[in-house]
Amino acid sequence: MHVVQREDILSMEYLKKTEFTGCHKGMRYRLWQDVSGEDKVLRVCVWPEPLNYYYTSEEKKSFHDFSFSEDGVVDAVAWMNDTYIDRRSEFENAW
Repeated sequence: MHVVQREDILSMEYLKKTEFTGCHKGMRYRLWQDVSGEDKVLRVCVWPEPLNYYYTSEEKKSFHDFSFSEDGVVDAVAWMNDTYIDRRSEFENAW
């Protein structure tokens, strides 16, 4: 089951400048570049609807870091899909 597709996420050039957010069937997600020292990572967070990232409690959020590269985006999409499957009932019953 593929919830999120690579084509759903905007380009690396976009991610260099700002965050990208989206949702699918009760799962919201956010991807952004995080710079810690000299290392750049692609940070990804998923959480259940209905609230946005800033109003959702931290215990409802799941985070993961990936390389800030095209391969990292592909890996992030796979992780989001796995997380959706693992937490499917939570996401689908979020409302």
